[in-house]
Amino acid sequence: MLLLRSALFNLAFYLWTAGMMILYLPAIVGPRIVIVRGMEMWSDGVMWLGRFVIGVKVEIRGTEHLPAGACLLAVKHQSAWDTVKAHHLGSDPAIVMKAELLWIPLYGWYSKKVGMIPVDRTAGAKALKGMLAAARAAAAAGRPIVIFPQGTRVAPGVSVPYQPGVAALYRDLGLPVVPVALNSGLFWPRRQFLRRPGTIVVEYLPPIPPGLDRRRFMAELETAIETATDRLVAEAQAGG
Repeated sequence: MLLLRSALFNLAFYLWTAGMMILYLPAIVGPRIVIVRGMEMWSDGVMWLGRFVIGVKVEIRGTEHLPAGACLLAVKHQSAWDTVKAHHLGSDPAIVMKAELLWIPLYGWYSKKVGMIPVDRTAGAKALKGMLAAARAAAAAGRPIVIFPQGTRVAPGVSVPYQPGVAALYRDLGLPVVPVALNSGLFWPRRQFLRRPGTIVVEYLPPIPPGLDRRRFMAELETAIETATDRLVAEAQAGG
């Protein structure tokens, strides 16, 4: 039954995604906010499919920790689900993404249109300068900036170092950083076909204020995210 539900979900996911991309193609030449709303609708549709087909519910905690206006959201990354939900992390977020994603037909066009922040990880210092410039523009517009500080999907229980990009943004922008923990990898595992029923919890944690030195900031960020993520994973595994 789980295999069948996963197959139905994956089929519906790709059909929904393709349909939304085609439907919004004329909006490429219109106001960017139309594409922003389209991406939110696409995200909502995927969440609905997850609940209806697989039985994946979503619980959001700690929204009181979200500042008004621009901030930096440092999000744990366990699953492709996180990149779908990222479009609803704050209002009109600018998501830091791999530059090669912009090469994907339609999706890349939409990402450019709404002002996502591409990072070419092979370009060294030039990539950092480009990321910071794009992040400053997003912050000036009052948009939250979403970054996955480990730079890749990390399965529950696996340890991967935090990358320096988040520290560069923290230092350059002078914004509060909201750590975000989640347990999505238990229900939408990375590089797996199967999707599992349960409740994905996304938890916003107390903001880290600007002004800390790099070492202290990175230590506080990693401790906050990893401790909360381990708690959410244990809670789900215990059936809580």
